[in-house]
Amino acid sequence: MVEQSSAPTSRTSVELFAGGGGLAMAVERAGFRPLLFNEFNKRACETLLANKADAYEVEGERPPIPEPGERPPLIAGDVRKVDFDYLKGRVDLLAGGPPCQPFSLGGVAKGDEDDRNGFPHMFRAIREMEPKVVICENVRGLLRPSFKPYFDYIKRELSLPFEERKDGSTWREHDEVLRHLLEIDEANPHERYDVAHFPVNAADYGVPQIRNRVVIVAFRRDLGVDWERFKELVRPRFSEARLHEAMADGSYWERHPEVPEEIRKRVMERIPQQPLVPIDGERLLPWRTLRDAIKGIDGQRPLPPVERLDRKEYNLGGFTDHIGWPDARIYPGHTPNELDRPAKTVKAGVHGVPGGESVMLLDDGSHRYMTVRETARVMTFPDDWVLAGPRGEKMRQLGNAVPVLLGQVFSNAVATVLDEAESSK
Repeated sequence: MVEQSSAPTSRTSVELFAGGGGLAMAVERAGFRPLLFNEFNKRACETLLANKADAYEVEGERPPIPEPGERPPLIAGDVRKVDFDYLKGRVDLLAGGPPCQPFSLGGVAKGDEDDRNGFPHMFRAIREMEPKVVICENVRGLLRPSFKPYFDYIKRELSLPFEERKDGSTWREHDEVLRHLLEIDEANPHERYDVAHFPVNAADYGVPQIRNRVVIVAFRRDLGVDWERFKELVRPRFSEARLHEAMADGSYWERHPEVPEEIRKRVMERIPQQPLVPIDGERLLPWRTLRDAIKGIDGQRPLPPVERLDRKEYNLGGFTDHIGWPDARIYPGHTPNELDRPAKTVKAGVHGVPGGESVMLLDDGSHRYMTVRETARVMTFPDDWVLAGPRGEKMRQLGNAVPVLLGQVFSNAVATVLDEAESSK
């Protein structure tokens, strides 16, 4: 379980492209008090309002800055119309997942040519707020070789966000300017950010899901944070090899005594029979599985079995959104989730099918769609988090979200190195 940070509640945050609230939860758990949310999607806004924010709809006026204990304002709509100047010097952490369609294999893959690219709006927010640190989460498509030049440009632009791209210039022309300025390295440390990116698999951070993403982190240079310390704090602590070892030594099955012996044998026949080699002398924790998520991790109650497959709303065992959905199919290229592996990546969906691959294979050989609640669990959302909209929109929000535990590891690390940097001065 990821521990809460000791960061003081005086630390503050703003989140853009907030979506269904996964990263927002992670940041707040790490001790940052949210001052503002922005989100465009209607259903995601309804989710944020149902859980942690208040709508602010006064046209052309700045929302109030919430006091400790007050719900933060949510500005619903286009980020281009939001003014951040009033928060200058008040924000410790700016977080967000800029829209990934320009870079995702499931999107149109136009890179900066796609007007859904949210990074320019993050850079404007940085100029207006001057936050101490920025966290962005996005798809691994950013790291594809075909996009490497543009991804490197994004990092250079994040390093020097106050060096604005001139109207009419191409990103390559702007990139040449940034390269020169970074080479001479004469920028004001208050306007210069040190940037690193981290390719991650959420399963390596205790999330019961295979989810490959990239996390970009930028610290303002004048803070003097210890990067090596930060990298150590965000190092993965879970491993697939350790899961295999836990299955081999029986400790995994002790947590799941209900699993039939023939299922155990079938799973064991598929795993490599090799000893775990500790990394840097540290014994890692086992990957968490879909079965673990359904049973409950970090103190959650077990989810009851789904015995009905229909489209009627009802609460199964007191859990909302735990509704069996009919008509699940298995076919080539559409294989099901296995209970004794982390779940496959929860997807926002393409071609109008949000969450369309969320089929699970049961111990009796049958299969069904995962419920929204099961899907929320593999995204490490708490059971009391309310998701707005019909099933498809709930699944879409989850597919677009940051797993809470993954976001919390990085948010806790940010809080720790900020504390240590400030205490050393």
